[in-house]
Amino acid sequence: MVAVVVVASTAAVVLPSCGTEEGQGVTTVVESSTTTTTTTSPPAPTQEPPTTQVPATTVAPTTPDPLLPQQWAVSQLRLPEVWNRAVRGDDVVIAVVDTGVDLDHPDLVDKLVPGIDIVDGDDTPQDTNGHGTHVAGIAAATTGNGIGVAGTAPGARIMPVRVLGTDGTGTDEGIAQGIDWAVANGADVVNLSLGETGVLSRISKGGPLNTSIRNAAAQGVVVITAAGNEGTVKRNYRAGTPTLVVNATNPAGQLAQFSNSGDLRSVAAPGVQILSTAPTEPTSLWPSGSRGYELLDGTSMATPIVSGLAALLLSAGVQPATVIERIVTTADGAANPQLGAGVIDPSEAVG
Repeated sequence: MVAVVVVASTAAVVLPSCGTEEGQGVTTVVESSTTTTTTTSPPAPTQEPPTTQVPATTVAPTTPDPLLPQQWAVSQLRLPEVWNRAVRGDDVVIAVVDTGVDLDHPDLVDKLVPGIDIVDGDDTPQDTNGHGTHVAGIAAATTGNGIGVAGTAPGARIMPVRVLGTDGTGTDEGIAQGIDWAVANGADVVNLSLGETGVLSRISKGGPLNTSIRNAAAQGVVVITAAGNEGTVKRNYRAGTPTLVVNATNPAGQLAQFSNSGDLRSVAAPGVQILSTAPTEPTSLWPSGSRGYELLDGTSMATPIVSGLAALLLSAGVQPATVIERIVTTADGAANPQLGAGVIDPSEAVG
């Protein structure tokens, strides 16, 4: 299956989560499924397929979350060490400003707080694309419930805010409205896995998105944003924009081949073959439906890991105004400037 979304209008937003190809005046997003995987080992660092089907019976239920052995990022970041210190992000609300969330997914349903659908103008932000559901599971899927995967912040709550439609497009004004609504309704962290070039360039020039991000930070809300997937070196945000930009790495700890880099205030997190929740009903990403859990690549997948870390820090008593600084200063400080301050270190950040 290959799904292609072509957007010629500069007023539209296109999800970048599976890699992008750019032409003159036209952005084409290619989302493809590859063969089913049956291995429990992490993928080779050089292999970055955009989407991979994961059979429900791949891993025997030898752990509370049977697919946890396939979540290489969880082990690489040593997240269980943090959880074992009773730091789990309890009751911190992460707003997933995206395509909505599968409101009935068994690994998410108990984590949801009321959200909103900006696209359709109602309070049922059901995900008909699939991207937002995947992002939400990375951030805070239910952990220790005997099914599926573990979230980065197992105790955090998910606020679904649908600002992008079935085709993954939306407007600056709609995204800004979603951010504003989330802040007004109790979000502690705002996750923006929206890394398409047009969005980031417009934020850097000002406008409603920049204003909403600044307003969120002024009210003590931590904003985490994706770097984008064009594989370029650029500065997407002004130095004073109060957000932390996230680049993506592969299992070898290297910058993923698709990841943008270059923002002054950025860190890196795993973003290649990230296993997370997916709607079982047909969506744009999975037209035939899914088995409930899928692999995706992108800075969109790295970003909710950092949002989850922000939730862990808030639950540990770190003040909102210093969360981003703590994440940056405790990153591994890699010599590769493409990784920004380096790959995040949750154990060191929590202390």
